[in-house]
Amino acid sequence: MPFNLMNMNFSRKNIAIDLGTANTLVWVSGEGIIANEPTVVATSVEDNKVVAVGEEAKKMLGRTPEALMANRPMREGVIADYQVTETMLKYFIGKVTGRFNLFRPNVMVCVPAGCTQVERRAALDATLSAGVAHAYLIDEPLAAAIGAGIPVSAPSGHMIVDSGGGSTEAAVISLGGVVVHKSVRIAGTKIDEAIITFMKKKHNLVIGDTTAEDIKIKIGSALKLPKEEKLEISGRDLVFGLPRTVTVTSTDVTEAIKPTLLQMIGAVKAVLEDTPPELAADIIDKGIIMSGGTSLLRNLNKLLTEETGVPAHVADEPLLCVVRGTGLVLENIELWKRSVTTKG
Repeated sequence: MPFNLMNMNFSRKNIAIDLGTANTLVWVSGEGIIANEPTVVATSVEDNKVVAVGEEAKKMLGRTPEALMANRPMREGVIADYQVTETMLKYFIGKVTGRFNLFRPNVMVCVPAGCTQVERRAALDATLSAGVAHAYLIDEPLAAAIGAGIPVSAPSGHMIVDSGGGSTEAAVISLGGVVVHKSVRIAGTKIDEAIITFMKKKHNLVIGDTTAEDIKIKIGSALKLPKEEKLEISGRDLVFGLPRTVTVTSTDVTEAIKPTLLQMIGAVKAVLEDTPPELAADIIDKGIIMSGGTSLLRNLNKLLTEETGVPAHVADEPLLCVVRGTGLVLENIELWKRSVTTKG
């Protein structure tokens, strides 16, 4: 077989990865965002071999035969299944570097600000094991703020609330660092769980995670909508065990998810309470910036404003803030050395 130089990579790549509970985004220097796929891996039960990753694996969730298992290796923003996470990282890094890479890439992964040293070490080790030259970690709220275009190096306070699939991070940032932060492991996934519980209680209907997410996206709202919306949902009857279809209203969904949303907002209030007065004054002027997939829930910014008294705005392209910020830090690593953890 002839050796093909076209398949070889002659430069060291910088790769930023937003390893989220729901979605994984990959950014490459000079190319931008090259992957945005669900954080799902399907493996065969017998030999633990990876069968599918990302979009393909998500379609298998809740639909696999006995010989296959589809699961999410990340839970509440941190690694729940080390080996599967490592395999997934290899898959995404391999997508970027091609078959032959003379230079192993530098990779930066973001982690929740509230995660433990053990969880940080697990993320670093999984990244290194995936075959990289240097592994870096950055706190998610800082990356989100940089990606949202907030001038984080300025000597004034900025507040970011990054809410994804597994965790909600609220942080006040000034002079290029996190001053106060609070992390709660409640976000999009817990909202889906609240919808599943509500469907069981009110309609005696069992639905899966994907259906709950559909309900949230299509008719979900943090505040009661002026014009009620309806959606037909199919699931399994809890009493008879047979398939059944019911109609769900947006008002029902708002009621079902309200307690979960208030727990998320509790983290924001806790940060505001601990913020130094000078920075608090800056935040009242500038407002709260929201990023992450859950910030796209209708009227969540309005509910946050109602509960805190501080204006809240959703960042442009909130899903991409964290990965863009991580990429910018990796490109200017010398400037941000004190804000990242490294190994390699």
